[in-house]
Amino acid sequence: MGTLYIVATPIGNLQDITLRALKTLRQARLIAAEDTRAAGVLLSRYRIHTPVTSFWEHNELPKLDAILAALAQGDVALISQAGTPGISDPGYRLVLAAVEAGFPVVPIPGPTAAIAALSVAGLPTDSFVFLGMLPRRRSDRLRRLQRVARLPHTLVVYETPHRLLDALADMAEALGADRKLAVCCELTKLYEETWRGTVAQAQAHWQARAPRGEYTLVVAGAPEDEPWDDDAVLARVAALVADGWSNRDSVRQAADEAGRPRRQVYELWIHSRNEDDA
Repeated sequence: MGTLYIVATPIGNLQDITLRALKTLRQARLIAAEDTRAAGVLLSRYRIHTPVTSFWEHNELPKLDAILAALAQGDVALISQAGTPGISDPGYRLVLAAVEAGFPVVPIPGPTAAIAALSVAGLPTDSFVFLGMLPRRRSDRLRRLQRVARLPHTLVVYETPHRLLDALADMAEALGADRKLAVCCELTKLYEETWRGTVAQAQAHWQARAPRGEYTLVVAGAPEDEPWDDDAVLARVAALVADGWSNRDSVRQAADEAGRPRRQVYELWIHSRNEDDA
């Protein structure tokens, strides 16, 4: 029986790989790669000749059985396009399948864009929420941001260049234009940059300069002593209802989080629903 190794690879600079990762990739029976072209560049750089098979979002289900069969014969290394597998990519499904099939799963730690960005953002790192890629649809994006708008934890988001301005506009609406953030671009690459300011300042900055590259946004959490206004309470109830909670449980949870009487929040919610119906 083999072991599934979750191998972190560089997010840009090819020198950011551990000796243990290189040894694991050389000794594995098979490498399952999210992007075989990116894998080829890395493996060629370090003269690694282990066979590679693709494992990505659109072929993961057909490939699971084949990779599990390979695991029965020896070790398999899973690598993503960049960074740590399973972090905002389909790798976790292979991990789950391997665990359910009884194979050992071992991490080979290394680069992750979220952690790299947190380390240089200049915002609290003792507690954070990783949101991955925000949804493409604006309504879904706003809903996700509204769910976390009142949390005191630092937020970490991945974003593409063509959606960066849309994401910043929705952050201004859901989190507040004066919320502090750091925008990290092209981490560990030639044109690496970390920009710091407020959401409103970031909007102005990238409206004057076309976004390029891959972005990781690190956003300050809400002040813990900031009072909840009616709109914030209603947004929280709506987000919970959208997640499948009952009206009753949503009101109770939002009231507890906001420090408000449940009856007051219930009446506020019913009044808002009646206005929507009208």
